Amino acid sequence: MLSATTQASELTLERIFDSPSLDGSAPMSLKVAPDGQRVTFLKGKQEDYDQLDLWEYHIASGETRLLFDSNALGAADVELSDEEKARRERMRLRGKGIVSYQWSQDGKALLFPIGGDVYYHRIGEKGAQRLLSTEAFETDIKLSPKGNYISFVRDQNLVIKHIASGRETAITSEGGGDIKFGMAEFVAQEEMSRMTGYWWSPDERHIAFTRVDESPVDVVTRAEIYADEIKMISQKYPYAGTDNVQIALAVQAIDSGERRWIDLGLDEDIYIARGQWLPTSEAFTYQWQSRDQKELELRRWNVADASQTTLLTERSDTWINLHKDLHFLAGRNQFVWASEREGFKHLYLYDTDGKLLRQLTAGDWVVDEVVAVDNTAGQVYFTGRKDTVLESHLYRVPLSGGDIARVTQREGSHSISFADDASIYIDTFSTINRPPQVSLHRANGEQLTWLEENALDAKHPLTPYIKDWIEPEFGSFTSEDGVELYYRLYKPRVQKDKHPAIVYLYGGPHVQVVANSWWGQRGLLMQYWASQGYVVFSIDNRGSDNRGVAFESPIYKKMGSLEVQDQVAGAKYLAGLPYVDANRIGVHGHSYGGYMTLMSMFQAGDVFAAGAAGAPVTEWRLYDTHYTERYMGDPRVDGDAYTASSVFPYADGLQGPLLVVHGMADDNVLFSHSTRLYRHLQEAGKSFEVMDYPGEKHGISSSKAIRSHYAKTVMNFFNRHLKD
Repeated sequence: MLSATTQASELTLERIFDSPSLDGSAPMSLKVAPDGQRVTFLKGKQEDYDQLDLWEYHIASGETRLLFDSNALGAADVELSDEEKARRERMRLRGKGIVSYQWSQDGKALLFPIGGDVYYHRIGEKGAQRLLSTEAFETDIKLSPKGNYISFVRDQNLVIKHIASGRETAITSEGGGDIKFGMAEFVAQEEMSRMTGYWWSPDERHIAFTRVDESPVDVVTRAEIYADEIKMISQKYPYAGTDNVQIALAVQAIDSGERRWIDLGLDEDIYIARGQWLPTSEAFTYQWQSRDQKELELRRWNVADASQTTLLTERSDTWINLHKDLHFLAGRNQFVWASEREGFKHLYLYDTDGKLLRQLTAGDWVVDEVVAVDNTAGQVYFTGRKDTVLESHLYRVPLSGGDIARVTQREGSHSISFADDASIYIDTFSTINRPPQVSLHRANGEQLTWLEENALDAKHPLTPYIKDWIEPEFGSFTSEDGVELYYRLYKPRVQKDKHPAIVYLYGGPHVQVVANSWWGQRGLLMQYWASQGYVVFSIDNRGSDNRGVAFESPIYKKMGSLEVQDQVAGAKYLAGLPYVDANRIGVHGHSYGGYMTLMSMFQAGDVFAAGAAGAPVTEWRLYDTHYTERYMGDPRVDGDAYTASSVFPYADGLQGPLLVVHGMADDNVLFSHSTRLYRHLQEAGKSFEVMDYPGEKHGISSSKAIRSHYAKTVMNFFNRHLKD
């Protein structure tokens, strides 16, 4: 890439997807070491931003240094197993080399996997010890809590290895075929964000793990179409309304090998959403969720006598949103829990017998997540949206109850990572107009140093384009039925009488599009669209995130209706602006946004003149159980709701040009979603355009060239139909 002083100042699609990114220097996976002495992070090479190395910043000396060069460890050309490829796709891990790492709890060692093997580094020593070197591809590799063992899954069995002696012990040996030990099943990974199936006790005396039997799950044979071959993949995929895996939960003693099975109850058609030990190791807790996801129980299983109690139960008329905000407090016999029982996600304090002690936060706003608990000072640190739904800030509240104090002060969005003792934290800060900056702070908010200032100086790759930067406007309007909807609006710098417009949307649960945070390449794309004379507009319709239960739940068993109604209201608001041509409004989104694009084009063809749908869901019966049934119920009972939420009943409403884009190896929204649509539109005599990508998964993002091609395809489509 040319230097900032010689580089042309026109923002092009090629430059948006160049490497390194226009975001500037962007360290990833930042962590404060448990001893609070250093910060570690992953960073791409200057010549290949996708090739990640492990770095550290030493707090006392202020020195930043490369810990491990991934190329030196032979990571460049490692072929991943199919299991690992799928796991990384679901974890949204991108890049090559060292893509993840783990600290020991004492802060004296690091563990990082590469290519199915694993390296171990003791702080202060030179080099890294290779702990595994086998033909098998080990996954889900962890350090045990005291750092004496590593654990991993090999050939669908759970194995531990004593680091000092090198002795391996197979915790299970019965895995194979449909039986998997210590592994998270597909829906646990994809929809519950549970990427593991085993949990060490803090004292390393026991290990809890799942046994998954996939035999009840239907086998889906799908084609993954690559540029030079077609792979026929047989995948266990639980379509909505079909059987899930059978899951069991065991606790095994490390020394004796004694295994005890936890009684999950008579109903076998359930989910295990989470697992976590008490700090004392005296009990293992797990979150039991009903198949319809209207009930969630936090259960405690006691090691001493295998007795079991239910600490709390959450219930809903629609669904329970899972979270990761269960925090047991060492030495206090208490835990912090998050709940939406009052309509907004808030924090509650319980004792370890399940008695509610007090509510810690309240109000018509949501907590994002708990980021630390300071046991000594008696403070809970959390991120949330107390001041505005458009920004995430760091707050603290006393465990004893009391006033909430805001810690972060800069307007924008803050992603926070604390040290284990809650003494210092990393703040990754951004705004819609400011690429991320990374700083280190004391718990009171005092800044200690920049970890990555990412200053917009003469050397920054974004600097040449700042003079033409378009700052979007944030605002809101009220729908016809009285609901406030937030929007973000980009206006071309040079305005004519009437401009075409692009509505970018997602529209589905657990995503917020309109926020004061940096949007990376997608945000740069919006800058580019605006520079090409488009008005660019987004709203968060009902069903989207961070507005509470009453805003999210109206889509229950009604997907694709109320969301479209709100998007139409947004498009009509947009059409009423004096510089927008109401007859040239396009719509574009990916995944759920692709589904919303189709529904908008099919249901509101008089409003949207053209649509580009990326990787769209077309029929919810073709999507998985956990996600789909959460919002739509069981199709065996709620078949009419599924039919009404499919795109096919509305396809005759297509009036304007339509582009459909899909990865031909997508294992999330299967390629068959689009091929069924192609056939349906062909039989209906409807013209449409297609761009399918051989070998691409759901994100269509395997390389900068592919990402750029996707963006050009969408841009050319809108230029042909909205401008020419």
